[in-house]
Amino acid sequence: MELIGYIAALVIGLSLGLIGGGGSILTVPALVYLLGFSPVISTAYSLFIVGLTSLVGSYQFYKKGLVSLKTALVFGIPSIVAVYTTRRYIVPAIPDSIFTIGGFEVTKGILLMLLFASLMVFASISMIRQKHKPGGTADENMGRDILDEHEQPKDQNQKFNYGGILAEGAVVGTLTGLVGAGGGFLIIPALVLFSKLDMKMAVGTSLLIIAVKSLFGFIGDIYNYEVDWSFLGFFSLLSIAGIFLGSFLSTKIQADKLRTAFGWFVLVMGIYIIGKEIFF
Repeated sequence: MELIGYIAALVIGLSLGLIGGGGSILTVPALVYLLGFSPVISTAYSLFIVGLTSLVGSYQFYKKGLVSLKTALVFGIPSIVAVYTTRRYIVPAIPDSIFTIGGFEVTKGILLMLLFASLMVFASISMIRQKHKPGGTADENMGRDILDEHEQPKDQNQKFNYGGILAEGAVVGTLTGLVGAGGGFLIIPALVLFSKLDMKMAVGTSLLIIAVKSLFGFIGDIYNYEVDWSFLGFFSLLSIAGIFLGSFLSTKIQADKLRTAFGWFVLVMGIYIIGKEIFF
């Protein structure tokens, strides 16, 4: 199982390199079910792994001029505050035993895994239903699915909707803090709607936001838990190696069918986690 867990680290990066996103949602299940970490520690470690891999991915977009640093700053501030506060204070304050229904006890770990599995199901449905466009990344196409009813901007004249940005940043930051996932499919529509970025720029900018807020969230965890830095470093390096391998293979493999297949896989995993946490 441990070997499969390390292979999963490669798959997480491979997904980001091949289809431009989605792989980070496998990080917590890999850490919990394959490597035996508790859900709370797994969401903490996931923040570091997701943050580091997203940082590498955002650099690829930055070199192409597809990252808006101003937007990342405006959206990132409320998101960083929310994720740090969630990891530093809210998650530790959740009681180990929350409530009991009959003979079933809902613990902190079960609650976090159910929240995470629900996010997996939502993301997978977006990936399966997405309207593919040649060259689009996974998060980009998921963003298009959410934005079907809205006209995308035709120019780069930004007009920030600060109220919307603050609210969305706080919500996404809190969600990231609770489940340890990046939430790119939620950030991208917000950047298009509230910051008037085109889709490509929104994807690159979202990766930078995910990287910064995830790493700041992990800083909040350092005060609460003992970190196995050697494991975390090795797992993250495998994931980053997967990114470069995936980028190389992306020129040789049709990505659209991979996205749909990956969406079905994530859906099955999400349903499995819900069933396992409730019934087994």
